Amino acid sequence: MAVFQYIGRNRKGERVKGKLKAANYNEAVLKMKEKGIAIRSLTELKGILYREINVIKPNIKHKDLVIYIRQFSTLIKAGISVVDSTKILAEQTVNRVLKQTLYNIYEDIQTGKSYTEAAEKFPTIFPSMFINMMKAGEASGQIEEILERMAVYFEKQHQTRQKIKAAMSYPIILAIISIAVVIFMLAVIVPKFAGMFASFNAKLPALTLWLLNSSQFVVHYFWLFILFLLLLLLGYYLLERSKNGSFYLDMIKLKIPVFGKIIQKAALARMTRTLSTLFASSVPILHAISIVENVVGNQVIAKILGESKNYIEEGKSIAEPMKDHWAIPPLVSQMMIIGEQSGTIDYMLEKVAEFYESEVDQATEQLKSLLEPMMIVFLAGVVGTIVAAITIPMYSVFQNIQ
Repeated sequence: MAVFQYIGRNRKGERVKGKLKAANYNEAVLKMKEKGIAIRSLTELKGILYREINVIKPNIKHKDLVIYIRQFSTLIKAGISVVDSTKILAEQTVNRVLKQTLYNIYEDIQTGKSYTEAAEKFPTIFPSMFINMMKAGEASGQIEEILERMAVYFEKQHQTRQKIKAAMSYPIILAIISIAVVIFMLAVIVPKFAGMFASFNAKLPALTLWLLNSSQFVVHYFWLFILFLLLLLLGYYLLERSKNGSFYLDMIKLKIPVFGKIIQKAALARMTRTLSTLFASSVPILHAISIVENVVGNQVIAKILGESKNYIEEGKSIAEPMKDHWAIPPLVSQMMIIGEQSGTIDYMLEKVAEFYESEVDQATEQLKSLLEPMMIVFLAGVVGTIVAAITIPMYSVFQNIQ
């Protein structure tokens, strides 16, 4: 954000001066009008004290991008020009980073640049797929159609992503709660019974002894759990950052029971939906595959796509390396081959994407309905075991007294 110094007169005709922050000169003028100040002079302060330092590259949430593309598509469909649409969206968007970005794009367009030339300066805001499809739209004069296609694409991607997050976060939250309850009982509740058990001067059941030993371990070596968790997170981070490590992590994710199938279907839905959208927008096939490699979200499938490029360059089918690969079901490769032969590969890929998006919906709903009772039973079993380990020796003592 830039800082501007202004001098003007308010609605009462009084002379006023001061400073304000704005993304650019046009936004500063707009803010002055909103305050009811007639501008006499407006100057941007260039000193180092007024320069905003951005250590982290600007970025926006995926949801904000989805909303922006849908609004952009709606405005273009209504007959509003790209320039005016950009200005309108810059004025009304809530996200500060996106607001500043759109104002910068608006200023560049006014100097004669195309929308994509201006947007390319912000790779952390606009994904390469968006830029390439907008280029295709500008070249073919079909910006309205391509924006509508992108709006649908990004909305579906957002919906699938949210469903996957919900499916994965639910068991994680339940597991954390279960672990917290067990640790609380072992660290707080069980030690209160340890002294009482010692006063019994009787042989305790194996289950009770195990519980008491576990309680002592948790109380005295709790820091080991924290250290182990930190080391585990650090190891995962380092593996994910390395090329080979991220590949094997993604392979493990695909092979995890139950969850692996959902992750696989989500990645296939993303791959086929993205390819379909790019092909339908006349993006060159090799360029389209390169884009999908970066957005598919799984290194195993990205490697298969990389091999597909080599086959295409040799004049072979895009589906050739997918035929016998364990990560790609026969449905995908067969539909792609039929699409290539009939010249309707974008349509075939769209149908495959719809199928797997539907599969993800069903799988996430089934997972949630199955996990809830399973986790409740598990938690009840753990708590019940602890309660039993405490009450069994007490019951035995009371029987002896009688």
